[in-house]
Amino acid sequence: MTEVERPQYVRQAREGKLSFATKLNQGVGAIPDTVKNWVFNTFALLFYNQILGLDAFFVSIALAIAIVFDAITDPLVATLSDNSQTRWGRRHPLMLIASLPLGVALFCVFVPPSGLSEMQLFAWLLVFTVLTRGLMTLYFVPWSAIAAELSDDYVERTSVMSYRFAVGWAIGVGFPLFVFTYIMPGSEEFPIGQLNPAGYPRLAMAAGLLLTFGAVATTLLTWREIPYLRQHAGTSAGFGLKQTFIELKQALRNKHFRLIFIVVLIMSAIGGTTANIGIYMTTYFWGFTTEDLRWMALAAVGALFAFPLVAAIQARWDKKYILLWCGVISLVEGLTLVNLRFLGVLPENGDPMLLVIIIAVGVSTVSIAVVQGIIGASIVADLLDDHELQTGLRQEAMFNAALSFSGKAISGLGTLLGGLIITAISFPVGVDPAEVPADAIFRLGVVVGVIVPLFYLIPIGLITRYQITRARHAEIRAALDARRQQQTAVTSEGLRAKSGESR
Repeated sequence: MTEVERPQYVRQAREGKLSFATKLNQGVGAIPDTVKNWVFNTFALLFYNQILGLDAFFVSIALAIAIVFDAITDPLVATLSDNSQTRWGRRHPLMLIASLPLGVALFCVFVPPSGLSEMQLFAWLLVFTVLTRGLMTLYFVPWSAIAAELSDDYVERTSVMSYRFAVGWAIGVGFPLFVFTYIMPGSEEFPIGQLNPAGYPRLAMAAGLLLTFGAVATTLLTWREIPYLRQHAGTSAGFGLKQTFIELKQALRNKHFRLIFIVVLIMSAIGGTTANIGIYMTTYFWGFTTEDLRWMALAAVGALFAFPLVAAIQARWDKKYILLWCGVISLVEGLTLVNLRFLGVLPENGDPMLLVIIIAVGVSTVSIAVVQGIIGASIVADLLDDHELQTGLRQEAMFNAALSFSGKAISGLGTLLGGLIITAISFPVGVDPAEVPADAIFRLGVVVGVIVPLFYLIPIGLITRYQITRARHAEIRAALDARRQQQTAVTSEGLRAKSGESR
């Protein structure tokens, strides 16, 4: 792309650093994605398979179709957002449009009409899962692009992402605790509350309200930031399927973007697979009751350790090495717990010490997941500078569509793989946990505790190829600043020349 073809962007200069309120208001936008992911991760497969009786294979097919839909809509929404030209900027109008119906769509997923046949139930799940994911894309892609635009600083970007994850994990602790205490408590008829069909309409209502509240709140609270976000100085490239393919191709030409996208996607899919089978593991493999599951939410305390940890380790190491160690630790943790049970080291099911050990390991797992998420998001923001230096384009939405897709991999691809695994190991449907055959539980443990964690070796190997260090990013920023100064000087000289001619 030549200098003449390079797009021009304008924005109001910000004085000083980002305020606490700005970071927090942006972080509130993590609520919808956090709640949606947890609800889908924890209950979608269990609800449709164990309670409604839909074959896990059909659940997986519905979710697979939704993932294909996601793969199409993510770059489409990214192109639309990056090229929008309105008086309210490139991001906020799309977020506002998606906010209100988002909660309704999620509610419908978990409240299907009674009396549906298996194929009708499959169709209901498919339609409203696709609708929920489509609306989440329309909201999440521009919202995450704003996070990348708020600051150009290598360190401050990580701070912005920290607030985003802090809010996400705060709701990630509070909402599950609320659900298992008040919405799905154990009862005499249903000692395991998550197997009680009556709890799901209440769950759907609470989750739907949170989705809409979080999306509307962050949209309105960050409205005042619009002048500080980049806008097109001239006519943008416009929106269309052809333009989407052009811009997606431009983004994928960046080798570092391709690399990080694949790394984050694989790590998210692995974590998502484990998370989506997690309710099977806690219910059947570890034998926890609903009362126990309430305390599992305490594992999210690990996020409190992660936020100061991110600041400390980033001051010492480059983001590449932080992400690398996250992968290594995730691999070790994934292999350890279930294998200790197979070796007879852990306490028996029902022993209170087992719950303490699982929660303790969960604290560590959450800490690593938060660090990985923050650093991954911060790296994508850095890649935007590298991409602008090479092409002149600022494709915040297109790049952050990668994060959007990886997040959906947690609840989408993860649930898909989880459903396929449940079918593949012939796990029984509608059976009391105490009556599930021991060999089925053993097969479940082998998949979760041995096979799935080994896939972490793939992203670990890929991360070693990433080359944008702190020093290299400083060089990129210096080059971009020099280019902008040159463009400003050329523009000023042209204006002076035209002024002289008019005289």
